[in-house]
Amino acid sequence: MIRGKIVGTGSYLPEKVLTNAELERMVDTDDEWIVSRTGIRERRIAADDEASSDLAYQASIKALEAASMAANELDLIIVATTTPDLPFPSTAALLQHKLGAGKAAAFDLQAVCTGFIYALATADQYIRSGMYKKILVVGAEVLSSIIDWQDRSTCILFGDGAGAVVLVANEGESGILSSHLHSDGSQAELLYVPAGGSRQPISQEVIDKRLHYISMKGNEVFKVAVTALGDSVLEALEANGIDGEDIDLLIPHQANIRIINATAKRLGLPLDKVMITVDRHGNTSSASIPLALDAAVREGRVKEGSLILLEAFGGGFTWGSILIKW
Repeated sequence: MIRGKIVGTGSYLPEKVLTNAELERMVDTDDEWIVSRTGIRERRIAADDEASSDLAYQASIKALEAASMAANELDLIIVATTTPDLPFPSTAALLQHKLGAGKAAAFDLQAVCTGFIYALATADQYIRSGMYKKILVVGAEVLSSIIDWQDRSTCILFGDGAGAVVLVANEGESGILSSHLHSDGSQAELLYVPAGGSRQPISQEVIDKRLHYISMKGNEVFKVAVTALGDSVLEALEANGIDGEDIDLLIPHQANIRIINATAKRLGLPLDKVMITVDRHGNTSSASIPLALDAAVREGRVKEGSLILLEAFGGGFTWGSILIKW
């Protein structure tokens, strides 16, 4: 059986660090409150001249280097992002040009925080079909561009960054074993950006009412996320006939330490088998998992033969999981 295998990972974080102490001077909050409820201690913020394609480029260069692959070998580029450079063309097309990946098709995919899971699953299906053999999958976000820095319930949560992987066709046992994707649009308004699209284009009224920023009902989102993620990871285990104890490393979406802990508990996994970067990065949406995966690889926590479980939940709602044999 041919399946997609990750042969290179890369990541990029902007230089600017925004700590909880700095946020205390911006909104009515404090470090203890943020850490106890989210686990976040700091996050990165893109420079004024950095867009999502710039972050994606830096992460992609590192992933290609790790894979010992030239950009012009790529067949396809998929960029998962909620914060594209422009309404069009796609951020993936801009990245293709920056990389010099002349023969690669390129498109964006939007599934918010589950974006990388959706993009990786999509890339794997292209490989299984035989259509493409070498694919670059990127999660890149400049969430600071859609954050309301006057809203203390959301501005403490999000950060900027990008992560990338190179996926190739593989006939061996290693690679993506299964993918599981879900969505429920009935609860969209619990986590969304109210305006800025075709439903309500940008206008002076939209700006005055601050409707072009992230809006979230945190408690409601938390309850749905814990249940959905738990079900999704159990679905992956059942599909592959394994138990939670067989997982060598869980790499969850880095949104909230309490959600991460709840998922690990449902799997029966000790925290030393869970990759946690939320304290350093905050919630970077679609960049979250590839950032954490790259950190795990470079820290030596991923070894040949390891069973790696990825899972994420995001606005839409969307959620999903992917099981990988490294």
